[in-house]
Amino acid sequence: MKPVFRRLDRNPDPGPPGRVAAFVPNWIGDAAMCTPALRALRRRFPETELIALGRSSVCALLEDIPWLDRLITIPARAGLAAMMRLSGDFRLRRHDRAVLFSHSFRSAALARILGARHVLGYARGSRSPLLTQRMQPHRENNRVVPIYMAVEYLELVRAWGCEDDGSGLELHAKPALVEAFRARFRGPGPLVGLAPGAAFGPSKCWPAERYAAVADALAERAGAQCVLLTGPGEEATRDAVLGRARTRLAAYHDGAPSIALLKAAISQLDVFLGNDSGPRHIAVAFGVPVVCLMGPTSPRYSSGPYEKGAVLRIDVPCGPCQKPVCATDHRCMTGIAVEQVVQAALDRLPSI
Repeated sequence: MKPVFRRLDRNPDPGPPGRVAAFVPNWIGDAAMCTPALRALRRRFPETELIALGRSSVCALLEDIPWLDRLITIPARAGLAAMMRLSGDFRLRRHDRAVLFSHSFRSAALARILGARHVLGYARGSRSPLLTQRMQPHRENNRVVPIYMAVEYLELVRAWGCEDDGSGLELHAKPALVEAFRARFRGPGPLVGLAPGAAFGPSKCWPAERYAAVADALAERAGAQCVLLTGPGEEATRDAVLGRARTRLAAYHDGAPSIALLKAAISQLDVFLGNDSGPRHIAVAFGVPVVCLMGPTSPRYSSGPYEKGAVLRIDVPCGPCQKPVCATDHRCMTGIAVEQVVQAALDRLPSI
């Protein structure tokens, strides 16, 4: 049965916008999946200033997209005091519109504090009274169900007449950073990126020693240059992979990781291999073939038509549990074999 989309408008025609303020999701993967909807807004309102508001990490992710006019950073877990300080620097005017891609009550409250009179969002998180245009969440048989996030975001802006152009996720990397990365990896052999971390929690992580085994196999069988894509907070995972690998695993940075450097690195890969986390969707945006190792989360959220590659997962009685920490034996991830991952990557590497 197909999901049911219902629109509940309290103000169905707010008139032409002065500016459009888009409150983007907090997670970088979700923010990447939001880009088709942001682009649809630009196509619908080509002369209107399009402003994206979000955490510093997602603003860094969206930086350099040429059709975004402005990025405004919202402090993480912003309380009332931080919201009021932000409202002193940035105000939404009478004819501006706000669209909430996040489901949080906080995003709706902030839109109102900033002065928005026209607010579009899904009716989630007890925030319906703050919305002037509401979309019901997606349901099957009267139950809220997950759908591919890019589709969810596009369905939201369709309330304003925005249509999908079918081009998929879109990100841009700084040319100077791309060139610097390429200069570090001019040797022979394909480039394979390994992303063994996940901000969601350890339940999403395939064992570090298996990533090491995959790197060794790809170096031996395909002459691959392997790049380790870990960031702040993932030092233990990084060290565990490095400690078990026999082949050399290079970092994508010189001790100072950043979203800008991560985008530049991923954009140049021949294959991306990682858990169901933000870097996966960066790879999709750059058209890089992906081998995704998926365990506790539903593929309905994150598997879409734009991805080139393979999603490796096994069905288990306890999944998908959507829990950041496994309550049992992590069988959804440990059941994925090293050779299965190696072969999936080899199948997607360019001919040598």
